Amino acid sequence: MKFIIGKKIEMTQIWQGDNVSAVTKVQAGPCFITQIKTVEKDGYGAVQLGFGAKKEKNTNKPQIGHLKKIKAKGINDNFAFLREFGNDAKSSTLELGDKIDVSAFAVGDKVAATGISKGRGFQGVVKRHGFQGGRKSHGNKDQLRMPGSTGATGAGHVFKGTRKPGRMGNDTTTTKNLEIIEIDKANNILYIKGSIAGARNGLVLLEGLGEMIIAKPEIKETEVIKEEIKKEEIKVEESAPVEVAAETATKTE
Repeated sequence: MKFIIGKKIEMTQIWQGDNVSAVTKVQAGPCFITQIKTVEKDGYGAVQLGFGAKKEKNTNKPQIGHLKKIKAKGINDNFAFLREFGNDAKSSTLELGDKIDVSAFAVGDKVAATGISKGRGFQGVVKRHGFQGGRKSHGNKDQLRMPGSTGATGAGHVFKGTRKPGRMGNDTTTTKNLEIIEIDKANNILYIKGSIAGARNGLVLLEGLGEMIIAKPEIKETEVIKEEIKKEEIKVEESAPVEVAAETATKTE
């Protein structure tokens, strides 16, 4: 299984020939593995990822202590979000500090997106549950959007689970079988077909089938140049004794 944490940016559309698809733009990663939980030690298997950044002054001491091992590897530990994903046999090869970005996914992958739906506050039954409402004529007054009867008189109470007015939205919502239409690796953006629950800049958890691919560390140009210089110096040192031996041989002649 492969997974990543992202941020919902907006909805847009993408043309594929003569067909247009409504997509959700998600900035996914980069994320770092901050903890690997095992059945032997923690009672269950899971992988914890860190995503986003926040100011160091806003990072509490428990989180600083929890991420000491990550900081020792040169990774910034001021993560804005820490989330867990279920671990399986394929994820057992993951190590602490591994980087995960959009390169773990491919166009055509099916993912499940989890987000927090928009909060609508306290709503009535017409908006919350789709009730039809009462009649607008024939003596009906001030009862257009009322729920009507809520139970039988024999029981003498309202049964649990009866649809009534109340708080609407702000729930954890998962949408499955969403297809990845396009990937922008340069900006770590996934274009996912369909809608994902949540407002703009809302946190999104993505999970899909397949083997996890760890992002390779970026090698800076200066490091590459230094490596090439070292290789040339080694070649010069190896060839130097041969040249000296050739010069001594010509002098003796």
